[in-house]
Amino acid sequence: MKLIPLPAFTDNYIWLLHDERQALVVDPGDAQPVLEALQRLGIQLEAILVTHHHPDHTGGVDTLRQATGAKVFGPARERLPEPLTRLGGGDQLQSLGLRFHVIDVPGHTAGHIAYYCADMAGAPLLFCGDTLFSGGCGRLFEGSPAQMLASLDTLAALPDATRVCCAHEYTLNNLRFACVVDPSNPALAHYMATVQALRSRQQPTLPSTILLERQINPFLRTRQTALIQAAQGFDASANDEVSIFAALRQWKNEFQ
Repeated sequence: MKLIPLPAFTDNYIWLLHDERQALVVDPGDAQPVLEALQRLGIQLEAILVTHHHPDHTGGVDTLRQATGAKVFGPARERLPEPLTRLGGGDQLQSLGLRFHVIDVPGHTAGHIAYYCADMAGAPLLFCGDTLFSGGCGRLFEGSPAQMLASLDTLAALPDATRVCCAHEYTLNNLRFACVVDPSNPALAHYMATVQALRSRQQPTLPSTILLERQINPFLRTRQTALIQAAQGFDASANDEVSIFAALRQWKNEFQ
């Protein structure tokens, strides 16, 4: 089984998973990179997985469905191109001989879902859309800080080796912020050097792992003393775990 991030737009990744015969893609905002990859690899698209409704994740769905006949799966409570199979937390789907578990992760959008595959050879896979990024998390366009914190807690509890396949190459910018709010974190400093080297060669920084994100991602570390103090330096009224998280997220929104 091969996992490939297909670049799209300015900084999106469309994830392609294939066994050299059949494939699935996740969040195809643009059909063209997918169609080109299918032709280059000589494989057939079996399934399209969608995490949320934003156009840069759904724009290529209709074209791909019509061109390949692939089945489409997506969140139960969001507006998406029909027809599709709608899924919510606790549901499962089968593709490429693999079982994917659906996890509700509201916050970035109200009905955002993630797909988790525990039986993937090598290490588990997580397709998390715009909920968890390497070194960061998605903006709160529709959900609340409490929802996003709970969603991130759920993802952070997955096995250490889980490969985190998020949908944007935001890592370097996220780490610039992380180094400001968590400057004494040696794991973060080491990861920053690694990411800078990768991006200097125009190479993807993804997938990450859940273990790494727990070590370096400030939005998974909001209960650590250093992050609490940093958040309170930005917003002195932050005095519980939700308001601490909200302060860090607002700080990131304003970060230049």
